[in-house]
Amino acid sequence: MPPTEPGGGIIFYGNTPMRPFTFILTLVLSCNSSPNNHLPANDSTEQAKKDTPIAGAPVQQPKDTTKLGGLWFLQPVLASDTAMGKIPRLEFNLADKKFTGNTGCNNMSGSFDFTDTTLQFNQRIVTTKMACVGYNEKAFLESLLRVNSYKLQSGMLILMFDQTELSRWTRKVAPKPVINKA
Repeated sequence: MPPTEPGGGIIFYGNTPMRPFTFILTLVLSCNSSPNNHLPANDSTEQAKKDTPIAGAPVQQPKDTTKLGGLWFLQPVLASDTAMGKIPRLEFNLADKKFTGNTGCNNMSGSFDFTDTTLQFNQRIVTTKMACVGYNEKAFLESLLRVNSYKLQSGMLILMFDQTELSRWTRKVAPKPVINKA
């Protein structure tokens, strides 16, 4: 039965009396709950998470551990490696020779050159400028800038200076520092 308005500012929907605002709200809500309303199912105001929490894992993990390209996570050795609550990460785009990542505190990006065994980060690494209390970000960045070679071994990316190992990176997030007992 269509709505009617016999007078007095009250609309009748069937046998139910409603004020105009209530009537409009009822129509809108009933339209939104329709299965064919074509409205997005998720909340578009929800922000994507950019940082990698220690306990979390990335949504998409590249599975190729035989190539430099893609996303790598630092395998923490010291508790200070994760002092800010984030695991440092690097993502290499081999085609553009650019990388992005996180120092464990700030986001970073830059360029690099590489061959099958050599890797050199450009000195101009750009970072955001959040305060990193309790975390030595300068040492982390200096370590990256020292890298001149790498090797892929047992699914790990090992960044090196000459024959000295500087850091180990893996495709999966390591939740706690790994202490080498060798």
